Amino acid sequence: MIMAPRKRNRHALGFLCCFGGSDLPEINLKDNNPLQFLEFSVPIPPAEELNARFSELVDELDLTDKNREAMFALPPEKKWQIYCSKKKEQEDPNKLATSWPDYYIDRINSMAAMQTLYAFDEEETEMKNKIVEDLKTALRTQPMRFVTRFIELDGLSCLLNFLKSMDYETSESRIHTSVIGCIKALMNNSQGRAHVLAHPESINIISQSLRTENIKTKIAVLEILGAVCLVPDGHKKVLQAMLHYQVYAAERTRFQTLLNELDRSMGRYRDEVNLKTAIMSFINAVLNAGAGEDNLEFRLHLRYEFLMLGIQPVIDKLRGHENATLDRHLDFFEMVRNEDDLELAKRFDLIHIDTKSASQMFELIKKRLKHTDAYPYLLSVLQHCLQMPYKRNGGNFQQWQLLDRILQQIVLQDERGDDPDIAPLENFNVKNIIKMLVNENEVKQWRDQAEKFRKDHAELMSRLEKKERECETKTQEKDEMMKTLNKMKDKLQKESLELRQTRDQMNDLVAQLNEFSQGGSISFPPPPPPPPGGPLALSSSHMSENLPPLPPPLPFSSCPPPPAPPPPPGGPPPPPGAPPFFSMGMPPPSTTTFSSCGTNLKKKSIPQPSHPLKSFNWAKLSEERIHGTIWNEIDDLKAFKVLDLEDFEKMFSAYQRHQDLLTNPFSCKQKEMGSTEDLYLSTRKVKELSVIDGRRAQNCVILLSKLKLSNEEIRQAILKMDEQEDLAKDMLEQLLKFVPEKSDTDLLEEHKHEIERMARADRFLFEMSRIDHYQQRLQALFFKKKFPERLAEAKPKVEAILLASKELIRSKRLRQLLEVVLAFGNYMNKGQRGSAYGFKVSSLNKIADTKSSIDRNITLLHYLIMIFEKNYPDILDIQSELQHLPEAAKVNLVELEKEVNNIKTGLKAVEAELDYQKRRMRESGDRFVPVMSDFITVASFSFSELEDLLNEARDKYAKALKHFGESEGKMQPDEFFGIFDTFLQSFAEAKQDLENMRKKKEEEERRARMEAMLKEQREKERRQKKAKAGSISEESGEFDDLVSALRSGEVFDKDLSKLKRNRKRSGNQGLETSRERVVTKLNY
Repeated sequence: MIMAPRKRNRHALGFLCCFGGSDLPEINLKDNNPLQFLEFSVPIPPAEELNARFSELVDELDLTDKNREAMFALPPEKKWQIYCSKKKEQEDPNKLATSWPDYYIDRINSMAAMQTLYAFDEEETEMKNKIVEDLKTALRTQPMRFVTRFIELDGLSCLLNFLKSMDYETSESRIHTSVIGCIKALMNNSQGRAHVLAHPESINIISQSLRTENIKTKIAVLEILGAVCLVPDGHKKVLQAMLHYQVYAAERTRFQTLLNELDRSMGRYRDEVNLKTAIMSFINAVLNAGAGEDNLEFRLHLRYEFLMLGIQPVIDKLRGHENATLDRHLDFFEMVRNEDDLELAKRFDLIHIDTKSASQMFELIKKRLKHTDAYPYLLSVLQHCLQMPYKRNGGNFQQWQLLDRILQQIVLQDERGDDPDIAPLENFNVKNIIKMLVNENEVKQWRDQAEKFRKDHAELMSRLEKKERECETKTQEKDEMMKTLNKMKDKLQKESLELRQTRDQMNDLVAQLNEFSQGGSISFPPPPPPPPGGPLALSSSHMSENLPPLPPPLPFSSCPPPPAPPPPPGGPPPPPGAPPFFSMGMPPPSTTTFSSCGTNLKKKSIPQPSHPLKSFNWAKLSEERIHGTIWNEIDDLKAFKVLDLEDFEKMFSAYQRHQDLLTNPFSCKQKEMGSTEDLYLSTRKVKELSVIDGRRAQNCVILLSKLKLSNEEIRQAILKMDEQEDLAKDMLEQLLKFVPEKSDTDLLEEHKHEIERMARADRFLFEMSRIDHYQQRLQALFFKKKFPERLAEAKPKVEAILLASKELIRSKRLRQLLEVVLAFGNYMNKGQRGSAYGFKVSSLNKIADTKSSIDRNITLLHYLIMIFEKNYPDILDIQSELQHLPEAAKVNLVELEKEVNNIKTGLKAVEAELDYQKRRMRESGDRFVPVMSDFITVASFSFSELEDLLNEARDKYAKALKHFGESEGKMQPDEFFGIFDTFLQSFAEAKQDLENMRKKKEEEERRARMEAMLKEQREKERRQKKAKAGSISEESGEFDDLVSALRSGEVFDKDLSKLKRNRKRSGNQGLETSRERVVTKLNY
């Protein structure tokens, strides 16, 4: 059985922590003669043959992987020395008799038989002990075939029988210690260890040796038992062995002898400390290995045994020895205990639980179970405890012990009914007993009742959600109404003020006109009243040059007109794309075109490169289009003062230069329909009347089954404009597909006297056709429900165009970036493409197409970012000034204007239907007029805001195009903003590329330094190994390392450091006060 490292969830117990150092183990050969004095009788064979022989020798020694590597790393001369030494030893006639396990097994069997006949004197004891010691050495040093032969001859049973039959004198002698050492040596071999653990009684018999007074024997036994705890499947064997020892030594409880030894003072400091250290290391291994790794209940259960035996005052007493190794084990015990106590307390939302106080524990249980179904059973348990037999002398404690063991099993047993400890009760399976207590009929009854409650709950929740939706809709409509009313109030006040000002201006104008008409020969007749379509604008031809400047054109008359009512909502707006003065009757002002002679652009003095450079493929703007744009404010000559043009020439030379860049620092629907069709056809068989098309009737039945409303409920919902929120938007959309047509209505009217025989779809269409303007009502209701959603979709798109246009015009970082790009472009380009005053924005996305002459992975965009990092760091955060570009780049203005016009058309249709409904007599319960009147009031105002916002966005977008020298009408917003959005994405990617290049370069440098350090370390280790007189140590192995780590406490180091950190973090939370006792401050 191979000892593999164990994975732990809680405490990383495992013997591999013993090999924590990086130095290889020193290799020594146990021999009387040093290797350097051996003379070779045979010359060194060739390397291949030497390695083959040496490999056979190493395989026989059953070494660990690290020792095998050290062996094969030896020079050829050392390998040949070792090989010859081992062969000479095996061929020695003096050792031939003792080189096989038969000899030792016979001698030990004879010793076991002879001790019963007479006692050994001192000389005989020494001789017998030497035989056992020689066996221990042979088990460690002989080839693997020796161990295999020893196992085959049942040598382990020989040793165990000797231990069982050992008399008192022998058990107190060194022979007992040596026999335990033989077993330990056998376990140090992987095959031998597997054999010992597989033996059914080996660990039990080894535990019996704890009864001796020989301290060295006790320590050796405890070390074996502690190490077996850490071996897979060994923990339970050790618990079984301690239960066996309880019977063997007639202990009252488990571990009683260990606690007595831990408390006993022997007067010999070294032996006493060694024994107490071994006991504490064994206790920690038992508590924290096996099931104790991740099972809090098991650790609390097992630790309680030690606490009941009085281990806590003993630990306080052991502190007086002031031994570092012993203190390490004591600290680990207490820190794990405190951690477990804290974890248990957290389950009850406490900081500490006093497990010595019966009253506190009872109050906790009572508080936890009160008002639960388990509380009556707690009372029952307590009542029956009152009736338990009770005697003052405690003669009936076994009944309480039985109750204790039953509770232990309830706590410890897992889902399979297995107890991680050795179950003191046979055939006691908690899971099976609980199953027997459960009445399946009662469970079924409760399950049915729970299902009924679940259905009732679902129905109530559905009704509640419906009411909540209704309230939410009403609240939203109320808020929108109040918001609109406030806006309309503000607008009305503003327009009233403007109207008063306009009246005063008109009075002044009329007076002036009358004066002119009286003083001259020309008389002006009073103007005709304004046409109903809108205000009449004054023509510029009616005014002479001597007239004072007029305010914006307004309607006028000979006397102040009464205040005109605000235009009705939904009045004809200007056509899409028209300027604001389209409806005023005035032609738009002509756009002034600036010629090249009027720009006064100064001649550029651009530095010239020393050799040809790569060209930047931009689209140059003509000088005539520079005036009034951002390019008129940009002076790229300023950028040349801070730019490193020599470095730029190297990076973007027209000639290719292959260099190492590492030197560079920036490097089921059909089934449902079918079943409905079957249902429909089956209803036809009962002589139902159906005049509607079969397929249409079938789809109508499917829709009605999804609505789950009767025809009358649907009719009332439509008449009341669905104030109860019974009809969802998608259902209304489907209902519009089943509006009764003229032919359907005529057919249904002919059979209206047979309404009771009509099929479901026919009757539905007939009853809906009785509603006046059914289709228009349905369309108006659908428009009302969809209006907020359509407005919410359109408004962010308009705002995105508006805000993105403003951001582009205002961005200082973008202006600076364009300035640097213009400078580099003019520096790179010659002839017709050079000496540019600006370039088209589409050229920005061609910057990344220009690649460096040194490294093809570096583009002009990468280089620009390097320049920005060095000279213009503020530009790197350009995205913060252009946050709405990504949204604006997704907006299709044509589609957006189409959607706005559709909303406008829908509003007009609703207004027309509202006018019709106002003129007709309405039946009771018809809520169309009040509901839709409120809706039109709010919706018209909201739509007018959207229209105003769209006009403003168009204007700002046109200014943005002009700002960057682009032609109006030739570029849609998604294309224009998409250019900048793509550039910003490329900009961010290039920044990340540069960051990755830097990290890669740093990683390569770090790796190179690490490789150099490792190389130097290996060279140092190699020199150290050469300097040592190395030979093979065959005296140590995996099990020895595990025992050593357990003895020193290294095996608990990771857990101890982790617990220290946890304790340090929680120190400020008062955890020190939560313990049952004050723990000594740790010193290491």
